[in-house]
Amino acid sequence: MIIIAILATLAGIAALCWLLFNLAVFALPLFAGIAIGTWAHDTGAGILGAVIVGAMAAAITFGLFQLLLLVARPAWTKLVVVLAFVAPAVVAGYHATLGIVKLTMPSDTWQFAFAIVGAAAVGVTAFMRLTNMAPPGRTGQGVASAS
Repeated sequence: MIIIAILATLAGIAALCWLLFNLAVFALPLFAGIAIGTWAHDTGAGILGAVIVGAMAAAITFGLFQLLLLVARPAWTKLVVVLAFVAPAVVAGYHATLGIVKLTMPSDTWQFAFAIVGAAAVGVTAFMRLTNMAPPGRTGQGVASAS
């Protein structure tokens, strides 16, 4: 029975880590949606109205990200846009990893060390996924064609 419980715990942790890595890209839209949804609820929109407004804000935030990547010309502006989305993912990765390791190890130093490694891993993963979403540069730019 103990072995089954240990394996189930490890499977649960692996599933949560997989979910964290997949959802790290959407950390900024999630934060924006929650903030705007909370504001809408506080101003009297009700629960359903707050959920709808929050979902719209999250969708607009991610759409704005896509638009900025499409419109931005220099590579450094695209990098700034991507880093603006990676920063909340790093924070989310830090806190998620810290929450997991607080359950398993007593040393604060090792908890901090593992949380930093988890934040870096989530940040790199989010960066790679976001740069894969960026549209490619123009092909044949600066090449004269004869017709």
